[in-house]
Amino acid sequence: MALLRDDPAKEVTDHGGSLLRAEALFPGAPKPWLDLSTGINPHPYPLSDISASAFQRLPEQAQLQALMDAAVEAYGAPDAMNVAAAPGTQILLPLVAGLAAGGKAAVLSPTYAEHRRAAAIAGHDVAEVSDFRALYDADLAVVVNPNNPDGHVTARTDLLHLAAHMRAKGGLLVVDEAFMDVGPRTEALDGDVEADGIVVLRSFGKFFGLAGIRLGFALAAQPTADILRARLGPWAVSGPALEIGRSALADLPWQAEMRERLTRQALDLDTLLAENGLTAAGGTPLFRFLRTVDAASLFRSLGKDGILVRNFRADPHALRIGLPGGDGEFHRLAQSLRRWRKAAGQPQ
Repeated sequence: MALLRDDPAKEVTDHGGSLLRAEALFPGAPKPWLDLSTGINPHPYPLSDISASAFQRLPEQAQLQALMDAAVEAYGAPDAMNVAAAPGTQILLPLVAGLAAGGKAAVLSPTYAEHRRAAAIAGHDVAEVSDFRALYDADLAVVVNPNNPDGHVTARTDLLHLAAHMRAKGGLLVVDEAFMDVGPRTEALDGDVEADGIVVLRSFGKFFGLAGIRLGFALAAQPTADILRARLGPWAVSGPALEIGRSALADLPWQAEMRERLTRQALDLDTLLAENGLTAAGGTPLFRFLRTVDAASLFRSLGKDGILVRNFRADPHALRIGLPGGDGEFHRLAQSLRRWRKAAGQPQ
């Protein structure tokens, strides 16, 4: 996770999903790349035909309303007026951070580094804290739940207690639920946002496997959601994203089936890792988090085989491995892991 430079707006965050970075690190790797560095669902929601008007005309308010209604059904928000839709949650981060009065921000870490950068852009003095209790001293508290990259889940009761504390002093709790689609839904705060003092962020692209669509949501009390919608302005979400997002979010049977499928495949990945002397230290059904002294050698060995996983400059013993997309990709990963284990001199 990158450290902030003097100008946080110019900071380029280290992240997964960069095949240009992979090419530079491993120029002789076989193609095509198997990218397991992102935690994005390798089984995307099936796209239907998109109407020509979605590309030719500015989106209508009725289309946005239909998307917000579908988000309420999928996430469990109180009402569509509690929803602000945006072209990806990334663009929401500084907007949401700016809702809290400039002062002290605390991000429960280690986690997704863009939260720290966004809070700094919004004018906060930002600290990364490892103790949940330290969030109580901040004006803006940020928790990623389930956490990225280790999958740790913070209990809803703890978050609600923190939210009440923040609300009483005019602060704000931001809960990034980018991976809650595959997390324990009993710990989600989506239905609690009307109490104010809470903003929940939901990512569309990860679970639905359509990150390039650029669609995300902020769920909040209606006055706060009104502010965010005003700051985003009209036509913030493209016509194609409105059509695809509404269809996918309304398809609850697909979502239920996909959660079961991802859970099974995550268990298969655990078995494959265990067969090669590796044990997941955490994760979600979309990725596994490893902590091993062999992380650097494993990253290099997989990379030379054209398999990109997520490493961390600030934590050299950690790796995050996303789900392979099917039997062929599982087989390719299995072969590469066996080669690494043999080269490392470990028992077969």
